[in-house]
Amino acid sequence: MSQHVLAQATQAPAPARPVATLAVTSAATAVTLMTYSAPAITLADTAASLHTGLSAQAWLLNGTPLGLAALLLVAGSLADDYGRRRAFVLGTALLAVTTALGALATNTLLFTLARIAQGAASAAILAASLGLLVHAFPSPAGRIRATGVWGAFVSGGIALGPLVAGAVTDLANWRWAYGVFALATVVVAVWAPRALTESRSPRGGRPDLPGALTLGLALVALLAALTLGRDGWLRAPIGVLLATTAVLLTAFAAIERRTRTPMIDLSLLRRPLFLASTAGAFFTGFAVVAFFSYVPTLLQHTMGVTAMGTAGLFVLWSGTSFVVALQARRLAGRVSPRHQLAAGFVLHALAVATMLGAAGSGNWPRLLPGLVVSGIGSGLLNAALPLLAVDSVPAGRAAMGSGANNTSRYIGSAAGVALMIAVATSSGTSTHALAQGTNAALIASGVLALAAAGLLLALRERRLAPDRA
Repeated sequence: MSQHVLAQATQAPAPARPVATLAVTSAATAVTLMTYSAPAITLADTAASLHTGLSAQAWLLNGTPLGLAALLLVAGSLADDYGRRRAFVLGTALLAVTTALGALATNTLLFTLARIAQGAASAAILAASLGLLVHAFPSPAGRIRATGVWGAFVSGGIALGPLVAGAVTDLANWRWAYGVFALATVVVAVWAPRALTESRSPRGGRPDLPGALTLGLALVALLAALTLGRDGWLRAPIGVLLATTAVLLTAFAAIERRTRTPMIDLSLLRRPLFLASTAGAFFTGFAVVAFFSYVPTLLQHTMGVTAMGTAGLFVLWSGTSFVVALQARRLAGRVSPRHQLAAGFVLHALAVATMLGAAGSGNWPRLLPGLVVSGIGSGLLNAALPLLAVDSVPAGRAAMGSGANNTSRYIGSAAGVALMIAVATSSGTSTHALAQGTNAALIASGVLALAAAGLLLALRERRLAPDRA
């Protein structure tokens, strides 16, 4: 009898600590995005140090998105079932270790493997964070406020990553920048167990390991094909990888329909709100994040801007995004997340149109209006996406919803980076050719953003009504 009482006491959930939960998840998210965005500024130095050819530089950028895309959905599902605090703490510890390994890498392969491992660790952090926030802020008003702050720290991390990386690289070298990020992650890893309380939403049954393995391999094959495609899409390896992706995704769908505890309930794909969340995240990565992952390198090559100067320009975009995301919660009740996403994409399209012709001109102030306007749009995107991610799934599956949303985002990011590099270098690698390529990348990013806005507006409110019931 006493053992039964003890078991009940052990299983009783501890009260959540909302302020502490928001603080630690936001800090960890910022550090995660700092490590993610650092190569945007250090790519030239890293490639030179590791003797990485132009074709292989896509791997330096795509390593972390690959790990994120492959494991976010898995991490979210496991966090819901076995403990979001546990997944979060494990993720922060692994991120510290893998970031340090990246700093010690001696060649392109080792650095890419370290970046992929960073992505896997980041997946646990990002997926578990929103689940922890939903548990700590159960009311709709509290959830809007918390997800708005969390989304702002996504922008904040993207802003600080290149700034810190650029400053440290100027003082020492790119390896020390990763050492600084590893140290920051250690601080969060030590803080997290004390600040967070455990929460989970167990469904019973065994973990969906076949689904996790199948989906992970499918995404690895897809992103490998997209990255290698820069050297030519009609080659046999690309066809094999794409065919493998199709087979594995078909197998994944079959597994998810039959298992008792699927990583993702495929019936969600019939819900327009979930589709809006997934599409919005994918195009955020594809049109916006991918563009700003590679354009700093283009600016350094075509305008002679230093790494630190590029970081400053980058901060203007991401810093504006941070401020707007913090204030976007005031739109709740007046503007739906779907319309907020559409507005963000339209603003980004307008912004890149103002930047056309700037590359190669030597007139970097021409970029400033576009960076601010795109920053406003990105802030709207980063505020709406986390709220839509948790509102589009059942309440007990918040981490899974976050995993699905962020999986789409980083698949889009990895695919977009491959596309932007292919477009920007299609005419050659001379300064003049890269300037022309930059304009082509701007046009591609704007067209994709407008397509995303049109898709989201097509998901009308009357079709979203069943999801609100």
